[in-house]
Amino acid sequence: MWVLIITLIAFGLLVYLLTYFNRKNKNEEQKIVIENNPEGCCGAHEVCEADSLLNSSDKIEYFDDEELDKLSGIEADMLSEQQQNQIADVFYTLRENEVASWLKSLQLRNIQLPIAIRDEALLIVSERRGL
Repeated sequence: MWVLIITLIAFGLLVYLLTYFNRKNKNEEQKIVIENNPEGCCGAHEVCEADSLLNSSDKIEYFDDEELDKLSGIEADMLSEQQQNQIADVFYTLRENEVASWLKSLQLRNIQLPIAIRDEALLIVSERRGL
């Protein structure tokens, strides 16, 4: 009986030690991977570039919003309620992963967002960056 109890305790201790060292090695490997990335690189280029609001390219991408081109150059506080509704209609039909690209497209087309929509869009982009 005592042999069985001692064997179970020894087996449990062995499993604990193997698990502890295995986790420790994985943490060290992850640190090495993070340290080896070039400065400013997160290792997920497509995601980073998609969620970036910086104009890194001149390509304008349309989201079935060609009608917004007529709003180019109009200040955000000068937009009529109808024009604001046009922008809101497009914004609320976008998927979350399209918002940053849409904002870049609007920047390239010189279209300004109403304050309420701008705040909401920037909140979505910042939440996606945090993921």
